[in-house]
Amino acid sequence: MRHGKKFNHLSRKSAHRKAMLSNMVCSLIEHKRIKTTLAKAKALRVYIEPLITKSKNDTTHSRRIAFSYLKQKEAITELFSDIATKVSDRQGGYTRILKLSNRLGDNAQMALIELVDYNEEYTTNKPKKSKSRRTRKKNLDQSTITKSSTDNIIEDITSEEVIDVASSEKEEVNIDEKKSSDLKDESHKKTEKEVTDAENKEEKGE
Repeated sequence: MRHGKKFNHLSRKSAHRKAMLSNMVCSLIEHKRIKTTLAKAKALRVYIEPLITKSKNDTTHSRRIAFSYLKQKEAITELFSDIATKVSDRQGGYTRILKLSNRLGDNAQMALIELVDYNEEYTTNKPKKSKSRRTRKKNLDQSTITKSSTDNIIEDITSEEVIDVASSEKEEVNIDEKKSSDLKDESHKKTEKEVTDAENKEEKGE
């Protein structure tokens, strides 16, 4: 029984398995992305990431260790030149596995395995796009501006109405004062006439 044994043999002997993983690492270094089954992709990730970490230290010893695994000079030069400079700032996690649909023949779970730094769609250094929250804030600002403008317009209208009412009240007061002054003048004239008429009657009686 194989309880607790996490290593996946991939239904192959050790020599076959090592040769297969070595060829897959070379093709991944060359093309930066390959399509395989999910089980092989997980085994390949464990196989290639220590080699990428080893490539950061570009010495003859590390090159010989990587060559003992890969057996291809072109892959070694690519690994220690381009890939090593590309992943120099990354502390680990050099590969990414993306699950795909099942294969038609045997219904095996397929996956893409790729080098993280060579996929431009997932890079984090892109300028950030405007989010919907910002547009909502802008709409809120515009709504507050419109509300404030409407409030100002209402205040102006009410102030103008108050001014009109005050002016109309003043005009009414002036009209009332004129009427009262006219009535006083008329009554004063009437009293003067009555006094003169009385004086004339007295003179005639004499």
